[in-house]
Amino acid sequence: MAGVQFVDPALEAAIGSTLTRVEARLREAAETADPMVTEASQHLLVAGGKRFRPMLVAAVSHFADPTAPELVDAATVLELTHLATLYHDDVMDEAAVRRGAPSANARWGNSLAILVGDYLFARAAEIAAGLGTEAVRIQAQTFARLVQGQIAETVGPRGADPVRHHLRVLSDKTASLISTCARFGGMFSGASAEVTDTAAAFGETLGLAFQLSDDLLDIASDSADSGKTPGTDLREGIPTLPVLYALSSQDADTGAVRLREILAGGPVTDDDLHAEALELLRESTALKRARETVRGYSEQARRQLMGLPDVPARAALESLCDVIADRTS
Repeated sequence: MAGVQFVDPALEAAIGSTLTRVEARLREAAETADPMVTEASQHLLVAGGKRFRPMLVAAVSHFADPTAPELVDAATVLELTHLATLYHDDVMDEAAVRRGAPSANARWGNSLAILVGDYLFARAAEIAAGLGTEAVRIQAQTFARLVQGQIAETVGPRGADPVRHHLRVLSDKTASLISTCARFGGMFSGASAEVTDTAAAFGETLGLAFQLSDDLLDIASDSADSGKTPGTDLREGIPTLPVLYALSSQDADTGAVRLREILAGGPVTDDDLHAEALELLRESTALKRARETVRGYSEQARRQLMGLPDVPARAALESLCDVIADRTS
């Protein structure tokens, strides 16, 4: 279940039950009177996904009342928001595949993919309205951060420190929504404000650590193990933490100097240069430094969890910190 290790079978069963109800609610929310719109809206739902965000809502709810009826709609709002961003991201990235299936833009064109993303955002807002004005406000603020992060990524650092800019982008684009998932889990289960705020802070840090770990996987992973093609971001010129560290390095080592020469040219599309850059990155101090950064955020998230009640849900959430450490080691 999204990498979570459960030591309590009752907790695992309860969260699984909640996710089953969320799945049904998602299908219902994406259904319309027009069969074609329904097919397009449910396209990524049918393709699958880990449902990490609804799982986090459900897990945090176990610090209070996990049977509260609002939790399913709260989780649905946030997963719909996430799905809508995927439709838009694939248009911006000109992606042909998403979750092992043709992307919506590849199948129906950019215009329809954008409109379907808009429709899912609207459905998320409609369901949030049933949860009250505070839920609407928080969901809108989260959506604003998502867009702000995408804008920042699109326009680039513009003179700002590239590493700090990258962390800000990931905080807004990814961590903000994961933080809101934890917040909604606390809010709608009736948890105290202290527990809810602590869980939200944990979610923000965890989201940043997890997204940063993807930066490392793009370089260090074996495609057979990770399902990713190593060096994809490198080939497309997408700045990742190890690359940014390598570019800012003053290391006079021959390999480090050569790596900066290759990376300074932008996207590494030549096959020979790509292979050379990937090998140099894997042996670089920049990758080691990036690993330390990810571990630092992972440990920060673990420390934040210590402010939550010592119940099985806390142990389950701790296991997510272990997942991040393991996938980047």
